[in-house]
Amino acid sequence: MKPLVQVGQAYMALSEGEENLRKGLFEEAAASYSRAMIVSRTIPEDEAYDHQGFDALCHTGLSGALVKLEQFKEALASADIAMHYFNRRGELNQDEGKHWINAVRSRAAALEGTGRPEESLKTYQMVSEMIAERKGEMPDKEEQLSIIGEHISRLKSAVSGKKPAGYKAWWEFWS
Repeated sequence: MKPLVQVGQAYMALSEGEENLRKGLFEEAAASYSRAMIVSRTIPEDEAYDHQGFDALCHTGLSGALVKLEQFKEALASADIAMHYFNRRGELNQDEGKHWINAVRSRAAALEGTGRPEESLKTYQMVSEMIAERKGEMPDKEEQLSIIGEHISRLKSAVSGKKPAGYKAWWEFWS
């Protein structure tokens, strides 16, 4: 198979994943993203093709689908792979910036789902800042900030209710 055909098939599977995610077909979306990565791995390494960038795009969508399927550990691993790529690139205002924001948002949700509210809170605060600082087109920017703000408020109250490690009530010191 010629690399151009493989590239086309990989991007077709990526596109199907994004469409399924928009439609709420999360299992199908996860399968499409996985298929896209499998096809892209058949492209020879010596070809002028950004394997890591394509995988980052796939892992961004995959992590979002996995969060919706409540497979939080897998979603966290996938979001971390995507973020590894995007954090090195740092192009928040480019088109990839939208994917970077989605990867960070998926990571925050996965951290919350795995019972790590402190880390989730910090990550939601980071994604809120990223959305606010983004200068490019984001049609639902205010809605996203509102939803993330709700997560931040809820997590702040959950985290503030916890006692620090080694905490003792005042009467425990005298017994």
